[in-house]
Amino acid sequence: MNKLVSSLLLSTMVLLPLTGVAEPARRIVSLDLCTDWMLARYADPARVAALSPLNRQYAAPWPDAGWPVHDGTLERILQLKPDLVVTGEYNALLLRGRLQTLGVKVEILPLPKSLKDVTAYEKRLLELLDIPADRASQAVPAPSQAGPSKRLLLLGPNGIGTGQSTFENDILERAGWTNYLRGEGYIRLDLERIVADPPDAILASTSASRALASRFAEHPVLQRAVPREHWLTTDYWRWQCPGPWTWDLVRQLHQWLN
Repeated sequence: MNKLVSSLLLSTMVLLPLTGVAEPARRIVSLDLCTDWMLARYADPARVAALSPLNRQYAAPWPDAGWPVHDGTLERILQLKPDLVVTGEYNALLLRGRLQTLGVKVEILPLPKSLKDVTAYEKRLLELLDIPADRASQAVPAPSQAGPSKRLLLLGPNGIGTGQSTFENDILERAGWTNYLRGEGYIRLDLERIVADPPDAILASTSASRALASRFAEHPVLQRAVPREHWLTTDYWRWQCPGPWTWDLVRQLHQWLN
């Protein structure tokens, strides 16, 4: 352990409370884009020591509160003297392990894999922030089916569609749609098959920038097979990280059924 890390660790340990009563975290650091967004949604900016470097590239889609951003190094995070570090389960594995070894409290938030997990994910963050659980977003109930459900194709970059057993499929079904794709996972699409049996609507979940990844969606044959008015659009960022904003997606998709 180098001298800088050693001295920073010692200075952090001095600040630890001596009582057995847990106090609300006052210096919170995020290591993950999704936890960046959750903190930007709910936390008092005065309690956030720094968000992750990813926030510079994918800033939280809420008014900028002048969030500080760390550089992702162990030394910098220790300099911030956090009393809580939050991260997702798949991000910063080595960094969070080093922080835990050095005695820093790290909370790993499992990424929701289904809609029912979103509420638990949100409430756990509120608990860490010492915010009442009733601040959590309200889940959208599944609509009653009055007739055959319309088929929706969720089209991603590079001609990849989203099938069954995915988080996105949960969103479509909760909104009252049937997934056009019956296979599981993420599937390379067959343009001829779509033209022969087109879906009722297509939701192109691609970034705003025009790139090679969007070529499939722009193919003239596909554009003729599904009328332009049946192409749906949503804010791309809402699909990047599960969170309370996911319920807004469900509401929006349900409205389009009518």
